Amino acid sequence: MSEPVAIATSPEHIPGVIIVGAGIGGLLLGTILERLGYPYRILERATEMRSLGSAMTLSASVLPVFEQLGLLEELKKISFPCYLLDFYTSNRGFYGAINMETRKGYTGYDTYIFSRPELHELLRKQIPEHKISLGKRVLRTEEIGGRVSVHCGDGTTWEGDILVGADGAYSGVRQSLYKRLEEQGISLPKGDSEDFTIANLCMVGVSEPQNPAKYTILKDEFSHFSTTFGSKGVCSVVSVPGKRVCWYLNKQLTAAEAKTQKFRNTEWGPESIDSMIKEFENVSCPWGGNMGEIIRATPRNLISKVFLEEKVFQTWFHGRTVLLGDACHKMLPGAGLGAVNAMQDAIVLANCIYNMEDNSLKSITAAFQDYYRQRYSRAVQSFQKSATWSQVSYGLTWKERLMRQVMMNCIPSWVHQRAEAKDAAYRPQIAWLPLIPARGSLAMLPQECKRVEDKKTAVAV
Repeated sequence: MSEPVAIATSPEHIPGVIIVGAGIGGLLLGTILERLGYPYRILERATEMRSLGSAMTLSASVLPVFEQLGLLEELKKISFPCYLLDFYTSNRGFYGAINMETRKGYTGYDTYIFSRPELHELLRKQIPEHKISLGKRVLRTEEIGGRVSVHCGDGTTWEGDILVGADGAYSGVRQSLYKRLEEQGISLPKGDSEDFTIANLCMVGVSEPQNPAKYTILKDEFSHFSTTFGSKGVCSVVSVPGKRVCWYLNKQLTAAEAKTQKFRNTEWGPESIDSMIKEFENVSCPWGGNMGEIIRATPRNLISKVFLEEKVFQTWFHGRTVLLGDACHKMLPGAGLGAVNAMQDAIVLANCIYNMEDNSLKSITAAFQDYYRQRYSRAVQSFQKSATWSQVSYGLTWKERLMRQVMMNCIPSWVHQRAEAKDAAYRPQIAWLPLIPARGSLAMLPQECKRVEDKKTAVAV
């Protein structure tokens, strides 16, 4: 094993931070620390930076931070505003719609849609190349002598003052943390040791540019988000800049199917992808033709197949280790809140680290406690909303079909707007940068993190 690589602590007792995971949450945390001038290193398991996924949306709950960082205009360049979500039956009959056009009036922001790989690339460009180390699979972590160490599969060891596990639902950092707690005789809540709840199997991708003569909606400078409810599952197509189409295939699993698929997870290969494509390729696309035509227009390496799982862990931190994003709360995608919550975690955690008096364990524990206080209940609320909207968006049982009918065609739009306004009022921002004021008629909730304006390390964009 090589000598440990230390993430240096500055003379001002600023902590050195190790971030495991170069996903959306980890990269945003790195971006904030980079602007602040704090020492950090991102360790990523993959051997190359390649982001998979399909369409993503961001709105008022996170966009003020992009504005603080000077990245909002860059985000708009890769995005389209989205004003309507429309839903269809398998024979292209209109089922219902959710209108989002009025949101800007009270939130101050449109809802922007883009491909996830492009957001990932935008954030990656904010991190100096030498601060991201690839091929770093976490074997174990430990805390010795006032430092935390990460031992990786390639024989390297990394040391810092704080370890952030932003490495996804099957987080190696979380697993190592929980193992250490058990070895120390510290009992975990029962739920933290239980498996994820698996509800659906999903395949996603982003097509090559398509011909607007075939799909005329691609001529528009705003996004179309269209979903078809079929007998075998649910399909969605989303237009994004560059005349490309983001798409989803969603198959609901029974309890028995979920158990079987879980054991086959590591065996997924081309044959597994092909079998799911065959199930959906003849399903009608609401824009014309069938789903198979759009799937075949997608590069093979941009197609991914994933479980849609859900769980909120109760134990988010201990000692010098803390979790972020899917590592501590995995949400279903129906409400589009998974990445949003990971980014909000990153913002609040960065604020709490910034407000530490020093890098002692006492200060770190206080920072993590404040982070947990601010984020846990919010994550639970988002988890519950995600579960509900996933049932509405993807569910095929009679109960879920009834719920969908009620939510889309019976509940007045003002009820949906009130719920959206409640969510949009929560907008955590970076504590040491000038606050972005409320842009619409809706008042923002007060910022929870202490704002310190006179620190020498404060950075203005």
